Amino acid sequence: MAKIISVTNQKGGVGKTTTCVNLAAYLANAGKKVLMIDMDPQGNACQSVGVEVEKNKNTIYEVLIGETDIKSVTYKSVQKGLDVVPSTVDLAGAEIDLVYVDDRERVLKEALQNVRPDYDFIFIDCPPSLGLLTVNALTASDSILIPIQCEYFALVGLGQLMNTVRLIKMNPNLNPNIEIEGVLLTMKENRSNLVSQVSSEIRKYFETKVFNVTIPRNIRLAESPSHGLPIVMYDPKSKGALAYKELCEEFLKNQQPQA
Repeated sequence: MAKIISVTNQKGGVGKTTTCVNLAAYLANAGKKVLMIDMDPQGNACQSVGVEVEKNKNTIYEVLIGETDIKSVTYKSVQKGLDVVPSTVDLAGAEIDLVYVDDRERVLKEALQNVRPDYDFIFIDCPPSLGLLTVNALTASDSILIPIQCEYFALVGLGQLMNTVRLIKMNPNLNPNIEIEGVLLTMKENRSNLVSQVSSEIRKYFETKVFNVTIPRNIRLAESPSHGLPIVMYDPKSKGALAYKELCEEFLKNQQPQA
């Protein structure tokens, strides 16, 4: 039975999709069966692993509005063991379409029940907002992974995310059991004193939930999506690749035996 993890931060540009794609790819490379759900209308996660959505092809949008089931929109990625449910800009309309649906916050959770037994891990790449798409993802998830860029403004607005998580936990009809999987420091430049200060503040706030591994700024990480390849396939010897490999190892070490 898959563990479902939302990778989320309402602030854009913090390495959210990069983290979702590359952690999922490394887990698949390690022999795990992984499904990645692209819940961002930009569709960057699916494109980063070679899944291009052709015209008239169904996506997660059709699943959310009840036109098809999730298995029919699951595709193989370039990484063996990693399947993908893609998205397109159409997904932006789902926020409006779901307003009139009963239990609209639980639509994704219900849809995932059909595929949960088929995987070890299911990752959801959330949009950079706290709207209904993200609420659906958090309601469906066992835990959340929060990438945070090592700069001052990354801390601004983090309280909003934690408040959303708290509200979801408080509602027995949503997800009282959701937990923080971990907080990941990204785009780190060791030369900056500000980086050290921000890192210290984040570790003080989240304590043991912060991963020991940090992700550096790395040009190869930035290049790999344009080639439709995760970093494990694009340049496995780069600094970015080695960092995500370490993250995969730490992530697996943190899992409970049943996972």
